[in-house]
Amino acid sequence: QVQLVESGGGLVEPGGSLRLSCAASGSILSVEGMGWYRQAPGKERELVARFIKGGSREYGGSVKDRFTISRDNAKNTVYLQMNSLKPEDTAVYYCRWHGLLYGGRWFDHWGQGTQVTVSS
Repeated sequence: QVQLVESGGGLVEPGGSLRLSCAASGSILSVEGMGWYRQAPGKERELVARFIKGGSREYGGSVKDRFTISRDNAKNTVYLQMNSLKPEDTAVYYCRWHGLLYGGRWFDHWGQGTQVTVSS
């Protein structure tokens, strides 16, 4: 089993910053990918940023140059630093991890989501 615990969401004014964290625990043998997605009311879930196999970073077009994804392998944690936030960044942010568990089973797990609201 895999547990993902997200933190760091909240209310921020336009132009402000927030940092989200997503800590993973469980019988994880290897991680194929980890990242952040978001879903605004009435819209589909979209990619924000992710690490893909090989360690490369991929960003959604609307957040490039404002958001930065990073990770701490020792802490099994992925972060999302969000700068220059805009009202259109308001959404529920979800982290996602996928890879292999001990025993060889594949896992693809989503966090519970954390609300980010950008408003004055």
